[in-house]
Amino acid sequence: MNDPGNVPHSINEVLAAARARLDRVQPENLEHERAAGALIIDIRPTEQRNRDGELPGATVIDRNILEWRLDPASCYHIAEIVGYDPRIVIVCNEGYSSSLAAAQLQDLGLHRATDLVGGYQGWLSRDRRVQRVALTSPSPPLAPEQSSDS
Repeated sequence: MNDPGNVPHSINEVLAAARARLDRVQPENLEHERAAGALIIDIRPTEQRNRDGELPGATVIDRNILEWRLDPASCYHIAEIVGYDPRIVIVCNEGYSSSLAAAQLQDLGLHRATDLVGGYQGWLSRDRRVQRVALTSPSPPLAPEQSSDS
C-alpha cells in the first residue's frame, strides 16, 4: 500500500533540493578552495578520467564507495578525514551527480561538503592545466636524419 506522505519526486526536483543546500564552487575558484585546504574529490569513472584527463591535486574515489571513504564514523574512511568539519568539493563530469553526492555527505554530517559547478568539463573549459593519462606507450624516438652527402 502506498504511503500518502511519500510523494514521488522527479530527479530534477531532487537535484534542485540538493543544490539549494550547497555552497557550490565555481570552476575559477577551485584552486582557491584547494589552497585553503579543501579536499577535492574526483568521482568520475576511470573511462572519463582516461578520456579527458586527471584533475590535478584531486583524490579519486569511486562514487559507489564515496560515503564509506568520507564518513568519519566509517572504519573505511580515508586518512584525510578526521572529523565532520573538512571542506570537501566533489567533482563529477558535468556537475550533476556531484550535487547529489555532496548533499548525501551533508546528510552524514559533513556539513561543509559541496560540489563544483559544471564538474570537470566546466573546470576544463576554464583553460586549466590538465594532466593527460597516457593510454598508449610513448612513441619511439625519431631516427636521426641522414646526411645529404651520403
